[in-house]
Amino acid sequence: MARGRKGDTEICNDAAVGELRDLGRRLGVGTVTRRQLLGRAAALGISATALSSLLPRVTLAQETPKRGGHLKVGLDGAGTSDSLDPASYTVFFMEILGQQLYSQLVEVDEKGQVQPALAESWEAKPGATEWRFKLRGDVVFHNGKKLTAADVVYTLNYHRGKDSKSAARSLLEPVADVKADGDSDVVITLNGGNADLPYLLADYHLCIGPEGTNFRDGIGTGAYALETFNPGVRAMTKKNPNFWRTDRGFVDSVETIAINDPTARLSALLSGAVHLINRADPKSAKLIADSPHVQLYNAPSGGHPTFAMRCDTGPFQDNNLRLAMKYAIDREDIIRRAMLGFATVGNDTPVPSFDPVFAADIPQRPYDPDKAKFYFQKANPSAPITLDVCDGAFAGAVEAAQLFQASAAKAGITVQVSRDPNDGYWENVWRKVPFCASFWSPRPTADMIFSIAYRSDAPWNETYWKRPDFDKLLIEARAELDQAKRKQMYHDLQLMVYEDGGELVPMFVNLLDAGRSEVKGFVPSPRDQMSGLRAPERVWLES
Repeated sequence: MARGRKGDTEICNDAAVGELRDLGRRLGVGTVTRRQLLGRAAALGISATALSSLLPRVTLAQETPKRGGHLKVGLDGAGTSDSLDPASYTVFFMEILGQQLYSQLVEVDEKGQVQPALAESWEAKPGATEWRFKLRGDVVFHNGKKLTAADVVYTLNYHRGKDSKSAARSLLEPVADVKADGDSDVVITLNGGNADLPYLLADYHLCIGPEGTNFRDGIGTGAYALETFNPGVRAMTKKNPNFWRTDRGFVDSVETIAINDPTARLSALLSGAVHLINRADPKSAKLIADSPHVQLYNAPSGGHPTFAMRCDTGPFQDNNLRLAMKYAIDREDIIRRAMLGFATVGNDTPVPSFDPVFAADIPQRPYDPDKAKFYFQKANPSAPITLDVCDGAFAGAVEAAQLFQASAAKAGITVQVSRDPNDGYWENVWRKVPFCASFWSPRPTADMIFSIAYRSDAPWNETYWKRPDFDKLLIEARAELDQAKRKQMYHDLQLMVYEDGGELVPMFVNLLDAGRSEVKGFVPSPRDQMSGLRAPERVWLES
């Protein structure tokens, strides 16, 4: 193909178009930046104007999905104590496996919008204290049972029961009652108005199971049904022939393999042992981009690593020490050297800058060795500070901890880095030791992350930070329907966490996943890794 315009000296030939298309394929659909494309186009002699006409051909991968094949996915976060019960999900392996097996009432898409799933529609009465969800009529569980409202009522009550240990229990705390109105309608009554209820019901713990299930057999309504599950090792699932969606679930089977070590995950991808991996190390991004056989999926997100300080035990009961740590970390240095730029600066709250309620007027906390030293001397801890970390906490975690150690030393603060094994980290270290690395996946609303990680009685309050005034304001904020008042309330909540909380939030990371070139249909999502945890049901294999 030769094409030109009057007055334009460029020639766009098949080789040039093919190379641009290959760039898009290797970097991942939706991840090619304008700078990358313009730079490569210039090298090929293609102007920006002509490139605009080529962009749909370069970045669009909307081919007709192919059906069949065996998909292999290598994931971190697996452990021998893993359970199929969605109430227990804390790490990525089970979250992504769970989304193969189950569906929720609704989903949140890559644009942050709530979309129908098992519920085809919903509406709230004025004041948002009573919600009605209408279920699809064509859904059956893996065991052949038809989905009814009774199954939804049973599932939600399973998570909100007084003896429940579910991480979603705090999300459902505003729920006063759940009842079925016939087989197809579910009515949820709240203690107070909450315009965010549909977002809460998209949480990956709230997987709908059949009435009476113990949730340990993996029976759901998802695109794939469970065949085998070896905790901490692998799981095998097969296509659900009765899946309620026709636009997902393309492969015949999925093998989900535990590969906790990031180097081993990358090696498995490059060798073709797996088709997809999660949490690619930033240092591997260029290697992935330069390989003709693999592609990088890059999505900026609200996902954030933390260095969590337990406020209920020494030495971090003293807020002076917590402030010392927050001033002793060089966030920009960590982003530059450990994350290679695949992150944005955090400010010790879990609300990213693109969130509608982000408190933009809270000053960015800088790296300030003098202030760090001042607060550290006020706290005067009796022993060195030990920071527990492992490779599996987040990509680049160990190097980030070592850089933190170096920046703190310039303030005269000794931080000892204890490198723990990946296996058992979340069971034996996280929430057990005074100071450790952690990671929070993106949540669609500020209320959700505050409810599950910052409320005094939240099951995942990893810092054990307790402030009754915070709890009270959080409840009031979710019930406030005046958007201006609501935003001010969330501003004040962020300020409390910023000034007094136990979470050191150095950055918000880009979600980096990677796949083989034969994988198609992957849509990077800022909501969560692996295409919003649903890559196995969304992708197909070209060959």
